[in-house]
Amino acid sequence: MRFAIRVLFVTFTAPFFVAALLHAQMGGGGSRQQSSPVGTSTDRQQTELHELTDVQRPPGVRVDPKEQKAYDTFFRTEDSDKKIQLGTAFLDKYPTSIFAEAVDAGLTNAYYDKQDWKNFYATADKALALKPDDVDVLTSVGWVIPHVYNPHDDNAAEQLNKAETCEKHAIDVLAKMPKPAGLTDAQFAASKADKAIQAHSALGLVYFRRNDFGNSVTQLRMATDNNPNPDQTDLFVLGTDLQNLDRFTEAADVFGHCGQIAGGLQDRCKESADLAKRQAAQPKR
Repeated sequence: MRFAIRVLFVTFTAPFFVAALLHAQMGGGGSRQQSSPVGTSTDRQQTELHELTDVQRPPGVRVDPKEQKAYDTFFRTEDSDKKIQLGTAFLDKYPTSIFAEAVDAGLTNAYYDKQDWKNFYATADKALALKPDDVDVLTSVGWVIPHVYNPHDDNAAEQLNKAETCEKHAIDVLAKMPKPAGLTDAQFAASKADKAIQAHSALGLVYFRRNDFGNSVTQLRMATDNNPNPDQTDLFVLGTDLQNLDRFTEAADVFGHCGQIAGGLQDRCKESADLAKRQAAQPKR
């Protein structure tokens, strides 16, 4: 499992300044549901999630065996560099293939692994142009944007709007999605729950970036409550939201939970929990 850590400093309009460590975990880890796009987790998870957006072959359409073999090779390839090479070659040779959207989606994940954001967004847009309801691409794009967000970019606000739109649409798609024949009811429910958690996590961070702490709390509660493996960053941001709303007792509880999870934010969460407890103990004005 590979992890990439980004340090992003956020200044709030609230009375105090917080340097928030927001990390994008690549390739899975303890919180797969939020931190890895489709195709970068375990083989079982990859197969399940692939089947959520499996390629539907139109009746009567025949695929050249060489094209099918090229797609199958691309799908089975795990090395990101090799996957990019195979995917690019496939689209050059078969630009109108019924597999084009699936290849674009796979390339999106490969560029994610490489942290090549320019090509990540470009291939994601191509995939969504071919299949606007691709829940895997929607949740991945919406999750990445607020994690690599730079408030000084000219299109910063537009990017957050795009992330919000992607995740809200993903949630709508998940609610209506029929179960693929290849999945059991339990597998389908688990895969949808993972994607929903990722979507709410992303929305929570989008609202956090806008200093909309109330809506951020609502979304991050949906991502962390009743979640046996909550994302540490989600808990840290949720605790910070609650501090900004002067809900110090709740913040202390959330930071305490965050501080029990091993990771880059563990010490920071413990310190924040102590601070929130002191703030909660102060007489109300």
